[in-house]
Amino acid sequence: MAFHSFNGRFVAGLAFTGFMLTAAGCQSGGSSMLGFGKKDTTPPPPPDPKVLASQLQAYCPKVTLRDGTAFFNTYAKGNQKPRKKAAAQDAEAAALDASGDQQDDSAKVIYQASITDVTRDCNRANGTLTMKIAVAGKVVPGPMFSPGTITMPIRVAVMHGTEVLYSQLHQHQVQVTNPSSATQFVFTDSNVVVPEPTAQDYQAFAGYDEGPAKKTDKIAAAE
Repeated sequence: MAFHSFNGRFVAGLAFTGFMLTAAGCQSGGSSMLGFGKKDTTPPPPPDPKVLASQLQAYCPKVTLRDGTAFFNTYAKGNQKPRKKAAAQDAEAAALDASGDQQDDSAKVIYQASITDVTRDCNRANGTLTMKIAVAGKVVPGPMFSPGTITMPIRVAVMHGTEVLYSQLHQHQVQVTNPSSATQFVFTDSNVVVPEPTAQDYQAFAGYDEGPAKKTDKIAAAE
């Protein structure tokens, strides 16, 4: 009887142990003791943000003015040119500046030109991006002004990082006849052609440039 009782308790213990293992397996999602088949509950990482094709097709690089390129001043011969004005300074205020070492210079001003707005338009065809960049501004006659045609150097450029995709210096002429008021002007470069961008990372610039012509300008003039 003692042997039968021991066997009964042994069988009952094995049955209880099997039940506990089965219950544990159910609670762990059916995984085995070695971890095979275990479900991964870690949420997937968010996808990398990508520019949609429709967004890239609608992309037209913004045109900006670099510091010091929004104003262009001319002076009578024999007069030293003053230091460059800040881009935010108004042209009329500069013409009336008579403080310090600017007093003699302002008396020799022929005219002062300023760019007041820039805009652009884009078209795509055959793997290229064609931009039409427009510049609006005004010419303010100075004390040494006389009616006639004035010429302003306006540069238009497009860059991709440090790479110059387009750069052209234009000599824009404006007829100014009224010495007592500002004359408005609009300049447009309709032939800005660059490779079609693959990302929204182009930079377009427009502004006055009194420096020497760049290599790209000489090539364009030869063509």
